[in-house]
Amino acid sequence: MSGLFAIYRKELGDYFSSYRFVILFALIAMVSFITSYMAGISLRESLAQDPKGSRFLFLMLFSTAGARFSMIQFVAFFGPLMGLFLGFDAINRERAQGTLVKVVSQPIYRDAVINGKFLAGATVITVMIIAVVMVITGFGLTLLGVVPEVEEILRLAVYVVISIFYVSFWLGVSILFSILFRSSATSALASVAAWILFSFVIFFGASAVANAVSPIEKNEPSLEAVMLNFKITEWVSVSSPMVLYMNSTATIIDPSANTTNELARALRGPWEQILSARFQSPLPLGQSLIVVIPYVISLVAITLICFAVSYIVFMVQEIRT
Repeated sequence: MSGLFAIYRKELGDYFSSYRFVILFALIAMVSFITSYMAGISLRESLAQDPKGSRFLFLMLFSTAGARFSMIQFVAFFGPLMGLFLGFDAINRERAQGTLVKVVSQPIYRDAVINGKFLAGATVITVMIIAVVMVITGFGLTLLGVVPEVEEILRLAVYVVISIFYVSFWLGVSILFSILFRSSATSALASVAAWILFSFVIFFGASAVANAVSPIEKNEPSLEAVMLNFKITEWVSVSSPMVLYMNSTATIIDPSANTTNELARALRGPWEQILSARFQSPLPLGQSLIVVIPYVISLVAITLICFAVSYIVFMVQEIRT
């Protein structure tokens, strides 16, 4: 593809040399330091009380809540900001500066522009996520003195891949808005509004919708109403990319998670008292992948669809001086 590598290299250089990247990376690194340090201290105290601890103690660095949230929760809620900040002015900034017309007037295909920008942004996201994981890994080796097993490393690799696709979805959303709106401020506001809608409104509004459709009586709740309420909550919540990400990564990082179904999780406490042996053995990586594969496929699909929409809109859009 003519010009793809040139656009990719130019965008990559702009990202790594910009103050935006430095500030964003410093913020993410600082939060990662604090979160991993607090989680490591908490795990070390638990390990002192129970020397045997857990078999997958290293993975608990990512799932154990630090001061406020775990690393999985941090990436789920605030990881989209990485993608949004990297792409909200990817196209309209070029329009405003008048460089987009000059670029496409060269022997460079138009699709090389959008492809190069998306690939460069995805590369920056990959670097950030891998850096954060390496920071937490270093804290784990220093504070806990535990060496990850092979399965833990494989689970961590799967987690990194899922996280890259998740943040890249929001990169595609921000690039789409930068194509649709000529103003960088408007595309930034639209991107943040989409993030709030899909990450918070749907996530917290799913229970409200379920309670409105199938209310649960406080005195004598019926089993049918409870099950319908849980099903509606799950159906509404899975329309949020954040829920898809959290369900998949929480199961990958936590081998003891046997299901992503909210109803099964709610009833899991009483079942454990009766059939505790069923939940004592952690799932192997292959079985965990089978559990989360619908969520992973959905996450990859919406990422590709979002970029495809951005690609089509950009290809048919008129470029004026």
